[in-house]
Amino acid sequence: MPRVISLILGGGRGTRLYPLTKMRSKPAVPIGGKYRLIDIPVSNCIHSGIHRIFVLTQFNSASLHRHISNSYKFDHFTGGFVEVLAAQQTMHHETWYQGTADAVRKNILHFSDFDCDLVLILSGDQLYRMDFQDMIRTHRENKAAITIAALPVAEAEAKACGIMRIQADGRVIDFEEKPKTAEKLQRVRTDPNWLERLGLKAQGRPFLASMGIYLFNRSTLVDLLESSDATDFGHELLPQSIQNHRVQAFLFDGYWEDIGTISAFHQANIDLTKEEPPFDFMMGDKPIFTRPRYLPCARIRGATIKNSLISDGCIIGRGSVIENSVIGVRAVIGDNVTIRNTYFMGTDWYEQPHQHVPGRPSFGVGNNSVIERAILDKNMRIGRDVRIVNEAGVVDSEEFPTHVIRDGIVVVPKLTVVPDGTIV
Repeated sequence: MPRVISLILGGGRGTRLYPLTKMRSKPAVPIGGKYRLIDIPVSNCIHSGIHRIFVLTQFNSASLHRHISNSYKFDHFTGGFVEVLAAQQTMHHETWYQGTADAVRKNILHFSDFDCDLVLILSGDQLYRMDFQDMIRTHRENKAAITIAALPVAEAEAKACGIMRIQADGRVIDFEEKPKTAEKLQRVRTDPNWLERLGLKAQGRPFLASMGIYLFNRSTLVDLLESSDATDFGHELLPQSIQNHRVQAFLFDGYWEDIGTISAFHQANIDLTKEEPPFDFMMGDKPIFTRPRYLPCARIRGATIKNSLISDGCIIGRGSVIENSVIGVRAVIGDNVTIRNTYFMGTDWYEQPHQHVPGRPSFGVGNNSVIERAILDKNMRIGRDVRIVNEAGVVDSEEFPTHVIRDGIVVVPKLTVVPDGTIV
């Protein structure tokens, strides 16, 4: 087995996921009730036999570091680790990361000392399941210098992705980052019949999109970064590499979701409540790992719950109705509350009686409140008789003291207090 180091890119400021990224980095955003986005690539690595993992980040990395240190502990004999590399000033680099390639360049010092043959570069904000050993096998069999995981997409999605054109043997011969014009799209379009022969069901998806998953020969990666001032993989480094290096496509056609926007994040969580969800956190002997918590079972005092996920330690009051929703750890929901198509992230601790402040709502959702198509971030307080339903159909709004609306979804930020009787 080749020796592999994995680098997980934590992303930039996460403006498209704001306000969920107001106090945390993108990989630290909670998903599925009890997980964090970073758990997806880390778990994929572990199940693929890759145990040396660096996470590169520069914005709001404190909660990410805390989650990783509490979640991933390897024994001393495997040499495994998951380590955060936050941006820092050094004698060689005094600026922040300027892009994905620049982030890796500024951390060559950390991974070049390890005895490794291959470097696997992943994104920290995607939802998918992949055995990277299959990708490594494709890389080695084709004697590639670089391998890019590719997914068939439709034209509407292609305009927001890096699109590649390949030969019959899978070699990449053209790469266009986010093609907008008809001419550029046509140049990188793949014949659907050809995709069928390659084993992919085209189904109206004639473009091969980069998944943001790259496998490099270690020497190739270091040479490319040190001989170039390219700051981004998709825009610069990969298109430049096609002419002089064997760049191979690894074809993938499973579930993959780029959690880049509020709407995509909300939908990915609501999809988990389906009878047959497109992504399953518990899959045979390859579950998604996360931090172990020692919490009591959820306590449900007489609620009606349909097609929902209820996490450990929740307390749900009498007469409440929860439908098509994900309820995170330690969530407290009062009596006669209605929650639909909502992701409630829960709280980090239980509020004790002596901590209660008169006139301030307690953690969670107060009695007789109605919440629909929303995201409730952690540790927020919603009072009694509150209605968060966006009846006006606002698509995007400015940031108010109690909420933000993005893509038509109401987001109540972390630590927010929503007074009794508020209507959104």
